[in-house]
Amino acid sequence: MSSSELIRSFLTDRLGVQPDQIQPGAALAELGVDSLMLAELMFEAEDRFGVEMPPDLKPPRTVGDMQAIIDSLAAVKTG
Repeated sequence: MSSSELIRSFLTDRLGVQPDQIQPGAALAELGVDSLMLAELMFEAEDRFGVEMPPDLKPPRTVGDMQAIIDSLAAVKTG
Protein backbone atom coordinates (compact mmCIF):
# COMPACT_ATOMS: atom_id res chain seq x y z
CA MET A 1 0.00 0.00 0.00
CA SER A 2 1.32 3.43 -0.92
CA SER A 3 0.95 6.58 1.16
CA SER A 4 -1.67 7.93 -1.22
CA GLU A 5 -3.68 4.70 -0.94
CA LEU A 6 -3.46 4.83 2.85
CA ILE A 7 -4.66 8.42 2.97
CA ARG A 8 -7.46 7.77 0.46
CA SER A 9 -8.62 4.68 2.34
CA PHE A 10 -8.51 6.47 5.70
CA LEU A 11 -10.48 9.48 4.46
CA THR A 12 -13.12 7.47 2.62
CA ASP A 13 -13.59 4.79 5.28
CA ARG A 14 -13.52 6.94 8.39
CA LEU A 15 -14.87 10.26 7.17
CA GLY A 16 -16.93 9.30 4.14
CA VAL A 17 -14.95 11.63 1.87
CA GLN A 18 -15.65 11.03 -1.80
CA PRO A 19 -12.53 9.69 -3.57
CA ASP A 20 -12.61 12.44 -6.21
CA GLN A 21 -12.24 15.06 -3.44
CA ILE A 22 -8.95 13.57 -2.28
CA GLN A 23 -6.46 15.55 -4.33
CA PRO A 24 -2.93 16.62 -3.31
CA GLY A 25 -3.99 20.26 -2.88
CA ALA A 26 -7.10 19.48 -0.85
CA ALA A 27 -6.99 20.94 2.65
CA LEU A 28 -7.32 18.25 5.29
CA ALA A 29 -9.50 20.50 7.44
CA GLU A 30 -11.93 21.02 4.56
CA LEU A 31 -12.20 17.24 4.20
CA GLY A 32 -13.24 16.98 7.85
CA VAL A 33 -9.88 16.09 9.39
CA ASP A 34 -9.66 17.64 12.86
CA SER A 35 -6.70 17.31 15.22
CA LEU A 36 -7.90 13.96 16.58
CA MET A 37 -8.42 12.49 13.10
CA LEU A 38 -5.01 13.81 12.04
CA ALA A 39 -3.40 12.03 14.99
CA GLU A 40 -5.22 8.82 14.03
CA LEU A 41 -4.04 9.15 10.43
CA MET A 42 -0.47 9.66 11.61
CA PHE A 43 -0.67 6.62 13.91
CA GLU A 44 -2.05 4.59 11.01
CA ALA A 45 0.89 5.67 8.85
CA GLU A 46 3.35 4.80 11.60
CA ASP A 47 1.86 1.33 11.96
CA ARG A 48 1.53 0.65 8.25
CA PHE A 49 4.97 1.90 7.18
CA GLY A 50 6.97 1.26 10.35
CA VAL A 51 7.97 4.91 10.71
CA GLU A 52 7.85 7.32 13.60
CA MET A 53 6.46 10.82 13.32
CA PRO A 54 8.85 13.31 14.89
CA PRO A 55 7.39 15.06 17.96
CA ASP A 56 8.22 18.49 16.51
CA LEU A 57 6.49 17.75 13.20
CA LYS A 58 4.55 20.68 11.80
CA PRO A 59 0.99 19.40 11.17
CA PRO A 60 0.28 18.91 7.47
CA ARG A 61 -2.35 21.16 5.93
CA THR A 62 -3.08 19.31 2.72
CA VAL A 63 -3.35 15.76 1.44
CA GLY A 64 -0.11 16.35 -0.48
CA ASP A 65 1.67 17.56 2.67
CA MET A 66 0.63 14.39 4.52
CA GLN A 67 1.74 12.22 1.63
CA ALA A 68 5.11 13.99 1.46
CA ILE A 69 5.70 13.46 5.18
CA ILE A 70 4.89 9.77 5.01
CA ASP A 71 6.98 9.26 1.86
CA SER A 72 10.00 11.10 3.27
CA LEU A 73 9.92 9.14 6.54
CA ALA A 74 9.53 5.85 4.65
CA ALA A 75 12.44 6.77 2.37
CA VAL A 76 14.70 7.50 5.35
CA LYS A 77 13.72 4.18 6.91
CA THR A 78 14.57 2.20 3.80
CA GLY A 79 17.79 4.12 3.25
